[in-house]
Amino acid sequence: MPRLYRPEEIADALGCSAWWVKDRAARALIPFTRVGRSYRFTAAHLAEIVRMYEVRPAQRAEPGTATAPPSPRSRPVPTAARLRARPPRRTRQDEFDTTA
Repeated sequence: MPRLYRPEEIADALGCSAWWVKDRAARALIPFTRVGRSYRFTAAHLAEIVRMYEVRPAQRAEPGTATAPPSPRSRPVPTAARLRARPPRRTRQDEFDTTA
């Protein structure tokens, strides 16, 4: 019978929080075993989680060969437009003006 690990133990092995492990399991984004109302993980589950989140370096293409489109994770992040504050609607002097 395989040993079952608690989310806290998996989190320690992965270097993340137990909340992250439970959240991903609740959304069925990582493999797990459900024992009662608890999430449990085997060593095989841990190995598969590591493989799922593994990122490999891009392969350099030979000159003159077609390259595959970049993966969604490696797309450059668009730069945001520079934000400017709008002018105030009224000045502080207008707020307290008591002249009639």
